[in-house]
Amino acid sequence: MSKFYARRQLSIVAALTGLIASVGLFNGPAASAALPTPVSATTARGYLASLTVTTEDRTGYNRDLFPHWITQSGTCNTRETVLKRDGSGVVTDSSCAATSGSWYSPYDGATWSAASDVDIDHLVPLAEAWDSGADSWTTSRRQSFANDLTRPQLLAVTDNVNQAKGDQDPATWMPSRTAYRCTYVRAWVQVKYYYGLSVDSAEKSALQNHLASC
Repeated sequence: MSKFYARRQLSIVAALTGLIASVGLFNGPAASAALPTPVSATTARGYLASLTVTTEDRTGYNRDLFPHWITQSGTCNTRETVLKRDGSGVVTDSSCAATSGSWYSPYDGATWSAASDVDIDHLVPLAEAWDSGADSWTTSRRQSFANDLTRPQLLAVTDNVNQAKGDQDPATWMPSRTAYRCTYVRAWVQVKYYYGLSVDSAEKSALQNHLASC
């Protein structure tokens, strides 16, 4: 075989490989949530071992004590920023409200084309944070927690799934999509560790069990 034909065959193979990859992309989810990558399972296990274990007390909790959906840039608040980050083909109006796009919810594997069908989940819920130490924080720190785009704390998900989760921790609620559970518990532990929040005994046991299989 001549060098010319060998090169020609290699070019054809490369082109076919690229075409196959492109087809794979189009057959995947319409959008994929872009949660900041959490720490590894090994690191999460180390973090979890260092967290204080104590009972929880929700006395005095009020969601308004966590100012949320603050302005992030221009006319965009935190919710709108996460919708743009986690969506695909998101179009916004002059007020930064999403008028179209596609959102893939990693909790349940559903894809939505209306922003009204999507909630921004606080992965570690605000009430859970209050129970775990945020009751002693300043309002400024609670605001930072409720609008944290740097840690894996905010995620666009199916609205009724988020509502069903409510303020539950991993001892009583986990994403129905098992493929996402390792990511979820790694993120949970990272957020609690970063903010110096405690865990209760049932929560710690559940986290340990899930992290053991990561």
